Formats: sequence, structure tokens, C-alpha cells
Amino acid sequence: MGLNIIVCIKSVVINVTDGQVVRSSESCELNPYDRPALELALRLREEGGGTVTAISMGPEVSALSLLEAMALGVDRSVLISDLALAGSDTIATSTVLAAAIKKLAPFDLILFGVRTADSDTGQVGPQTAVLLELPMVTGAHSIEQVDAGFIIERIADGFQERFEISFPAALTVHPRAVEPRNIGLYGIESAFEECKVENWDLNVLGLSPNQVGEEGSPTQVLSLKRVTKERKCELLSGSIEEQAEELIERLVETGFIG
Repeated sequence: MGLNIIVCIKSVVINVTDGQVVRSSESCELNPYDRPALELALRLREEGGGTVTAISMGPEVSALSLLEAMALGVDRSVLISDLALAGSDTIATSTVLAAAIKKLAPFDLILFGVRTADSDTGQVGPQTAVLLELPMVTGAHSIEQVDAGFIIERIADGFQERFEISFPAALTVHPRAVEPRNIGLYGIESAFEECKVENWDLNVLGLSPNQVGEEGSPTQVLSLKRVTKERKCELLSGSIEEQAEELIERLVETGFIG
């Protein structure tokens, strides 16, 4: 039998102005770090059968990312959208996703991207796995399916690590683990004309407003702005010894070394 796989994706903000974030179809897109997770799910289904469901939490515009996932080949998409969710931090988001995943049970595997391109915390995947009491491996580079689960390899802090996990389980997928496929024109047409995204609110999940949104969030995002890093390259002259001495002096002056 194939695996029942759930992939948690996000519609991220790509264009921001100073001040409060306003999400629209022009300012948002599917999180690029979620694409390898979607690709891995689709490959596992192609190899052994099963189903792939994509879920996302956000305003109505997030449905566009779910339709894109269906254009890639996802079987089912669920958007969790409710005015009470506004201002949710990673803990509140994880609470919502965990409730949705429980409602979608039974499942074998939950996949996440390693992080998001806007908030970049990398917290939602592990927090959701904790709430679901699932074993999790983060930053999975390679995956080998065995009878009762997976053999997972990852590289962390310069070490190659190897884990064995049993189902049900959760993973965050490293961006280089798999190469995401392109969407074919037929897939785009069929998804946007024929596919439907299911819409769930807090009542469907059995959650109360004080568990989510600003009231259920210990942290709050006040604003987002794009940061431009200015870098320059300067070549040191003189002998190797003179260059090394000059470099050390500069590092001491800037406080990088004592």
C-alpha cells in the first residue's frame, strides 16, 4: 500500500513596504523552500502509490499556492482561513496545522520545508511535530524507504547523520534533497479551471479564537522590510606576511578577534 502524505506549505510575502504587511496575489508566492517537500511527496507517490494532500494556513490569497501545488500533481488541497488567525505566530500556526493534520488522519508522513522565505524561523515544522507527538528529522538530504519507515541522512554541523524512523513521522526537507519539477501548461490549466481548494475555519478544526491569532501568540510581527546588504571587496598588497599582519590588525579593530 502507498503512503498517505501531507505537505504543509505557505504563501510567502515577496514584496513588502514599510509598515503593516498586506497580502495580495501580487505580493505573495509559494514558499520556494516548500517546493522540495512537494517534490519528494510526489516522487514517493509515483514510486509506491498513495495520496498527497497539501495544506496551508492564511488569507484567501493563499489558495493560489495550493492551486499551484495541485498543478504539480497534489491530490487534495486544504486552506485554513479565518479572520481570527490574523497575527498568529509560529506557535499559533503550529497549533492550527496540528489540528488540521489530526482531522486529515490517518496519515503516514508529514513534510515541511526547512524554513520560509519571509519569516525564516524554521520553527513551524518541529513545533507541529511536537504537538502531534511525531518523530521528526530536520534538514533531510536523502531518504530511503524501508518496510516500517525511512532511513534518513542529513548533514548538520559538519557531520553526516543517519536516522531510522517509523511511520507516522515528520520531516523537513533540505532544499538540495530533490530538484523540484516544473509545472506543465496542462497542469496549470486543469488546476485553475477544474481543481477545488477546500476551505476550513476554526469551527471545522474545533479551535477557539483565544488559541490563535494575536491572543494565542506570545510573539507579534510589527512590520516587515527588505534589508539590503552592502559589501565590498578590497585586495591587500605586500608580501604574504604583510597581508596577514594587515588582516589581523583589521579584524582586531572591528572586534572580530580579541
